[in-house]
Amino acid sequence: MFPAFRFREAGSVLMTPMSDVTPADLPRDLGFTMPAEWAEHAATWMSWPADDDLWFGHLEGVRAEFAELVRTIARFEPVHLLVRDEESSADARARLGRANVTFHDVPLDDVWMRDNGPIFVKRDADLALVDWKFNSWGGKFNWSNDDRVPEYVAGQLGTHRWAQPFVLEGGGLEVNGRGVGLTTRSCFLTDTRNPGLTEEGYAFLLADTLGVRKLLWLDGGLENDHTDGHIDTITRFTDERTIVTSVEPNPEDPNHAVMAKNLADLRAMTDQDGQPFRIVELPLPANYLEGAEGRLPPTYANFYIGNGFVVVPQYGDPNDARALEVLTPLFPGREVIGLSSRAIIEGGGSFHCVTQQQPAGTPWMQDA
Repeated sequence: MFPAFRFREAGSVLMTPMSDVTPADLPRDLGFTMPAEWAEHAATWMSWPADDDLWFGHLEGVRAEFAELVRTIARFEPVHLLVRDEESSADARARLGRANVTFHDVPLDDVWMRDNGPIFVKRDADLALVDWKFNSWGGKFNWSNDDRVPEYVAGQLGTHRWAQPFVLEGGGLEVNGRGVGLTTRSCFLTDTRNPGLTEEGYAFLLADTLGVRKLLWLDGGLENDHTDGHIDTITRFTDERTIVTSVEPNPEDPNHAVMAKNLADLRAMTDQDGQPFRIVELPLPANYLEGAEGRLPPTYANFYIGNGFVVVPQYGDPNDARALEVLTPLFPGREVIGLSSRAIIEGGGSFHCVTQQQPAGTPWMQDA
């Protein structure tokens, strides 16, 4: 495995944590980049929910919704499912039946594979992964087991792993596959993740590791989002030049001003070729949802794109159908499927948060 990452901040070169890193050690210099989510998948990685306390007494409903989500994805592509103990394994197997699922016995703290799982990178047909530090959104929950998942995945696939000393969650970054990335200041710039790392520093970091040549910043996310405002809860690429973003029409709602500012900022941004993006407005759920720790952050932007399908969370809300109407024409050739996420949202996230795509490709290992 390569030692670590050559990081440049404000024109200087920092070696972290080892001083013998060469340019060839970087994913960027070896030609690896992060594909867009709509690129062909080999599989989807997920984790099975456990621990009723984590779900505030909603575990049974969460598992029912997870089973429907896993079965739906497995109709289109293989699913790799991590299970933390014998009870979880037995429960998942009983609910999923003959679905196209491979089970992995792995100690887990929680299920948010988007954030604690690996981020895959590709070079032509070669597939490798980047392993970021995970600290449960700034130390909010237990994470020691979840932080080991990328190493496990790399071992299972027999693929190269770049282990990074920086904290980064997959839900905090959107890419269009052409070198443009989207994130939020409210998440990336918290002092509980990478203290002192600036916008310029992140731009260098993501260019070197994921091939993001143009990093665009929005201010913030949804109220009471424990991720501090992940981009995947509000604003998503649906193709290289189209961005769908959440809006809240009620000026009395705390989300209104932040979403309006994000919308205005997006309309002023340009893509990798300097052209304006096509911006599509996506409603937030109309109803206020209260959970065990206050307002919940339900959103339709937390959809997941796979081989021939898109799964969109639904909440039994008046805006459920409207969200599907907005999203369906943005994904020609894919079946846009609405599934219930009313129980899953009790944990603070939805479908994109609990999935991690493995792009199609051949596992690659660095020559000894």
